[in-house]
Amino acid sequence: MAGNEAVEALQGAFPKAQVVLPSTDEFSTLNTSYLSRAQADLQPKAIFLPRDTEDVVKFIRIIRPYALQGGVKFAVRGAGQQPALGCNNIHDGITVDLRNLTGIQLKDDDATVSIGAGERWGDVYSKLQEKGLAVTGSRSSMGGIGGLGLSGGLSFFSTREGFITDNVTNFEVVLATGEVTNANIHENTDLFVSLRGGGNNFAIVTRYDMRTFKQGRFWGGTVFYFPNSFPSQVEAYVKELKDPEATDETHIMLGAGYSAAFAQVSDIMCMNQVYYTKEPQLDQMRSVRMLDLVDAAKEQTNHGSSTSRVSYINTTVKADVPTLMAAYETYVNALGPLKSVEGLTTSLTLQAYPKSLLDKTTSAGGNSLGIDPLDGPLMSILILSFWQNKEDDDKIHSTFKGVIEAVDQDATTRGTAVPYKYMNYAAPFQDPIGSYGEKSKTKLQATSNKYDPKGLFQKGVVGGWKLFD
Repeated sequence: MAGNEAVEALQGAFPKAQVVLPSTDEFSTLNTSYLSRAQADLQPKAIFLPRDTEDVVKFIRIIRPYALQGGVKFAVRGAGQQPALGCNNIHDGITVDLRNLTGIQLKDDDATVSIGAGERWGDVYSKLQEKGLAVTGSRSSMGGIGGLGLSGGLSFFSTREGFITDNVTNFEVVLATGEVTNANIHENTDLFVSLRGGGNNFAIVTRYDMRTFKQGRFWGGTVFYFPNSFPSQVEAYVKELKDPEATDETHIMLGAGYSAAFAQVSDIMCMNQVYYTKEPQLDQMRSVRMLDLVDAAKEQTNHGSSTSRVSYINTTVKADVPTLMAAYETYVNALGPLKSVEGLTTSLTLQAYPKSLLDKTTSAGGNSLGIDPLDGPLMSILILSFWQNKEDDDKIHSTFKGVIEAVDQDATTRGTAVPYKYMNYAAPFQDPIGSYGEKSKTKLQATSNKYDPKGLFQKGVVGGWKLFD
């Protein structure tokens, strides 16, 4: 079989420790280290662990003929935090695990940080904090670089600094030919813009260069409250977003959900996560506390850590109170049949795309997300769920698929619908690439045809969301 031949070819080209086979302890450890335990249902023929960019080059050149002939497929994993099944692991193929592509290096008089594709944000923040610097990255210290750097992404600083992907100034990539090249505003600019939102469709990214900025300690924290206050919180949130004098130093998430841990207190609990990236002068902010970026990201990791099965599903609407409250009611009304699901914790989370964020894209060189800043402010609606047992997968997925579809239909009726679906929060059935609009998708397809004319990253990398489906 071609798949076995491909594995044997890798074994002949790399040390034994870099080609990890099933039925070994290391394979089990690696294959169960994803955010969602469901990814471990997929059993690759081998897990390949490159040590550096040259190993990725060698891998591509070995695997290319097998993949293009349909004999084997492969997946690329960064930190493994995206739960959509198959986007970072593959059954009966080869998973390329980039965890050993590390390195964090400041350059350009500390204006840029170069980050290996296998790094996690917590280590990046620790390195930068030593010099009073920060970067627009994940809110969780355990998050990986690629999932956000290639899809969009929100940060504690996004209201002020823009999408995470818009803060990547250069991608070092290995193309389908095995060539190593860079994509930035000066070279391979079409690839540069396409990588900002285009996911795994063009190359294996081995290094991300990102813009840094001065950042001290800031205020932030989490407040839990009962659902009777949720409507007023939504109203205040939308009012702030529409205030032309609103500060760009805030990052706010509103959530409502169900967990057995809170069931004896309240059937539904609500939560605000509020961050102000400078020390505030407002007395009402004193209910939260001073944080540095490392501490804030660790706190978010605690909120999101898991040994469970996990799903994300999302949509985007205009920042409109009736639309958001209708989404909340639709979500809450769907929870009843799910409360018997073992280990269920689920939340509906509202996260804004303020105009100040959307306005950053053009000056940063553009991206492929297809969002018109004139449509802002916008609101991301994310349903995040954790549960224990595989037999409950269909119930969870079908219920929240129905909720998101109902939210989209209601928003369409109200004139507040927005096509955009954020890739890193997308469910497998969703089409984030299509949601960028026909113009953006056509450009992405042209980039693929130019840099990968034989379609290695379409035919060989089948997980995630593809360009020609």
